[in-house]
Amino acid sequence: LKNRMSVSFSQIIWRVCNLCMSVFFSLATYVQINDPDAVLWMAGYAVPAGLCFLLCCQPQITESLLWRRMADLHVLVASAFGVILGWKLYKEGITDIFQQEEGRECSGLLLTVFWLLLCRHSGRSSVGSVRICTAVGITVFPFITWIYYYMN
Repeated sequence: LKNRMSVSFSQIIWRVCNLCMSVFFSLATYVQINDPDAVLWMAGYAVPAGLCFLLCCQPQITESLLWRRMADLHVLVASAFGVILGWKLYKEGITDIFQQEEGRECSGLLLTVFWLLLCRHSGRSSVGSVRICTAVGITVFPFITWIYYYMN
């Protein structure tokens, strides 16, 4: 009974984390409306928002071919753009990345990559404590960062 309760509790936390990330990525999609290349960035955040929402509703969906291919394609494209933006930040010597648009964009791309990689194959078996702790940390990070950014 204890093992079943812990599995259920970890599944609940996992689903809540995915719901929170889906909400965050949806908000990130919404704020891109005023961006000059809004369609690109809206797609970049809407895809992970949808994937996280699907995972929240049905955790085993990560084992479906369509979910995996969408996540893999997004990770590939976001990683490529993240490297390009990161290189640009490095070449320009920018250290305070949250004050620059490119820094925030690079951080958002890296966040989507890390989250989708964390979600990969999470439906195979019960979600472990390391994955849960990592998920909670990553879930809290963007909300704290957004609060910090808007306060400063």
